[in-house]
Amino acid sequence: MTIQNKLNGISRRDLFRVAGRYGMSSTLLAAGGFGGAMSLANLASAAESTYDKRFAKEAKHTFKFGASGFNARNLLIERAGALEFCRDLESRTDGEIRIEFIGDNQICGQTSCVEKCQQGIVDFYAASTQNSAGGAPYLNVLDYAYMFRNRADQYHFLYSPASQALLREPYEKRHGLKLLFSHAELRGIQLGLAWADKPTVTSVEQLAGTKNRVTGTQLGRIAMEAMNLNPVPVAWEETLDGLKQGLIDGAETWASAVAYANMAPVVSQSVHLNFFCGTEATSMNASVFDGLSGELQDAVMESSYWAQTHVQAANEAALVKTVGQSDPILPGTIFAENNVRNAFLSDDEIKKAEMMCSPEFQPQLWEQWRERLNGWSGGLDTYQDIYNEVRTIDVNTKPENVEPRRWWKA
Repeated sequence: MTIQNKLNGISRRDLFRVAGRYGMSSTLLAAGGFGGAMSLANLASAAESTYDKRFAKEAKHTFKFGASGFNARNLLIERAGALEFCRDLESRTDGEIRIEFIGDNQICGQTSCVEKCQQGIVDFYAASTQNSAGGAPYLNVLDYAYMFRNRADQYHFLYSPASQALLREPYEKRHGLKLLFSHAELRGIQLGLAWADKPTVTSVEQLAGTKNRVTGTQLGRIAMEAMNLNPVPVAWEETLDGLKQGLIDGAETWASAVAYANMAPVVSQSVHLNFFCGTEATSMNASVFDGLSGELQDAVMESSYWAQTHVQAANEAALVKTVGQSDPILPGTIFAENNVRNAFLSDDEIKKAEMMCSPEFQPQLWEQWRERLNGWSGGLDTYQDIYNEVRTIDVNTKPENVEPRRWWKA
């Protein structure tokens, strides 16, 4: 059975039928626990069991989680950990916290969830930090080109106590949001069908002059312009149509985003430039967190830590076994079924791209934003300090082997 068939084992109509009886959050939490084929009968049984557990006692706090375009199906492709976090937090607090999970862009989308969370319309949200950077500009701190060498560096930083001063505390102070955990991939260029008959890309020069969608990140644009990749702002929800109609040559994003958003049918090559972060993060309204008792605050942090360790392992496996980010591509994966080729660039070509655009080699391109972010951090050298921190681990460390740490404890 292919991954597509496993995920489509239950229809949208059936999902809503079960949700009508047990509630959408209970149904999604139940569906998110399936690793294999789903049927209406076993989904209904699991939803009933989930509902009974969740409503066995009256909750002290009921929170809304705005999950942009995520749902139980696509969270089995990009393992961002949102449903696992909700399930664990409800269980850990013995039902004192109950979370209403609202995905499928029903309450907010990739660029709007951050503002809805700041406004208190939702209490938690999941979206990429790059799309959220429009409403929370400090998140640009993650997006200096080639600051992270690989996914292991990203996970190391997310677990590091150094992330408190360099990322989490300024984000909370300036934007009223508490970053809880994140998935970690690095961004490249996902080329449309016009590149299906062209040779597999082996260098950044082959991409020169192409027109590519860019997210809300201001720093991502700097790197793309330096590499002559012509960044064009396109909303995530409109990117699929842009690729389909040939309005853009490619999209700046990462592999599992292509897979979960059903973009694989209109992508021919996934070019792994790995030039800056793709981090699908879950954050919480800081005032809501501060309003919790100490015991429940501890539970939120422990569930965040648990979700981070889950994401680290699950997304690394899903990249190979579900998405198809490997060479050779495994049969039955989304890339294999849609004829998406991986374009892995050599170390020399990555270094060439880095020399074209990174703050280390092109400092003048980054001066304005670097000064701004340093000021917001309270005077830290944000680029250099993160750069140095992630290089405290060996460059050959596998992402799944990064040591988990509770980042809020020194």
